[in-house]
Amino acid sequence: QVQLVESGGGLVQPGGSLRLSCAASGSIFSIYTMDWYRQAPGKQRRLVATITSGGRTNYADSVKGRSTISRDNAKNTVYLQMNSLKPEDTAAYYCHMVVAGRHYWGQGTQVTVSS
Repeated sequence: QVQLVESGGGLVQPGGSLRLSCAASGSIFSIYTMDWYRQAPGKQRRLVATITSGGRTNYADSVKGRSTISRDNAKNTVYLQMNSLKPEDTAAYYCHMVVAGRHYWGQGTQVTVSS
């Protein structure tokens, strides 16, 4: 059973920064691709960033240049550093991975960008 636990969300002013964390259970974290998704109220959940087991990264256009996904395999943790935050970044952010064809999600962490 895989468990994902996000943290690091909060209220931040436009232009500010946050670092989200996602801690995963299990000893084989390092071999899996990890993703961050976000979902704003009334909108679909959308992919924000991906990091493969080898460290290759990919970003949605909406966050490219402002966000960095990284992972620490020793800590079974994936991070999302978000800078120059905008009100449109307001959403619940979810960690995600697929293990043996099964999708796992965290409970989400809320990011609110407002002055």
